[in-house]
Amino acid sequence: MRVTVIGGTGHVGGYLVPRLSASGCDVTVVTRGKSTPYRRHGAWDQVELVVADREAEEAAGTFGERIAALDPDVVIDMICFTEESARQLVEAVRGRVGHLLHCGTISVHGPSRVLPTTEAAPRRPIDEYGMGKAAVERYLLDQAHRHGLPATVIHPGHITGPGWVPVNPAGNLDPAVFQRLVDGAELALPNLGLETLQHVHADDVAALFTAAMASRSTAVGESFHSVGATTLTLRGYAEAVAAWYGREANLVFQPYDRWRENVPDRDARATWNHIAHSPHCSMAKAERLLGYRPRFGALEAVQESVDWLVAHGELTAPV
Repeated sequence: MRVTVIGGTGHVGGYLVPRLSASGCDVTVVTRGKSTPYRRHGAWDQVELVVADREAEEAAGTFGERIAALDPDVVIDMICFTEESARQLVEAVRGRVGHLLHCGTISVHGPSRVLPTTEAAPRRPIDEYGMGKAAVERYLLDQAHRHGLPATVIHPGHITGPGWVPVNPAGNLDPAVFQRLVDGAELALPNLGLETLQHVHADDVAALFTAAMASRSTAVGESFHSVGATTLTLRGYAEAVAAWYGREANLVFQPYDRWRENVPDRDARATWNHIAHSPHCSMAKAERLLGYRPRFGALEAVQESVDWLVAHGELTAPV
């Protein structure tokens, strides 16, 4: 089977490409050529790399045809963010590929309402990223249901894994938050620390893509969440991280507007985005239709990332 992965050198691609290669697929990765894979693996020696600037080629109207010319049986699109981008690809590969899989986001739901949130819940995105992904999903599934496009949408949560900083217990990407917990220092959290995060290991996202491919007839025309088996409150997350290092979390709580006065604006905006969503999504549909369960719980996924940061000197842990 010939599989083309658009944007395959990123976090999920570092696991997805080796999985595809190990299953016997002939893999082509389309990349801007500006980064190397996050995760080194011998499978990359067997992969064909095609360098393409998607934005520039879409502006010229040539990107979709470039993908179609690779003659893939399956296309996995990791970096489509607008409906127009999806339309150009679909028009080029329609009738020429057996399965088109798109990487979305659980942010299409907006703030959680009834918990756990299922894939049937309304799409009420509150940020530009979620709005764009919701429009792509709406278009792809409409094409699947009305015109037979063999499309599937996978919606990951907060992707994590070794090699990068996970969303921390304060809801942003500042590694100093982890260091304070490791050191037993005081850490301020917004509000009462009861908002939620839902991490997922990058390999679990990759595994769900391959599970959807393996159950193509069931997966076509459907969307699936890809999140860890557990959801974390900010407070519970912080307490767990501190406990890994024999500490008791020294937490204080402040109303968000006061809390944000003491952090950089970039971190404050990231935190607001995460706590405004406070996701708690269900994985029942993937288990029911695809027989898939995530291998990592949220804390297990985060711990692997934090261990990597310690091993590579980006965090200092007690000996």
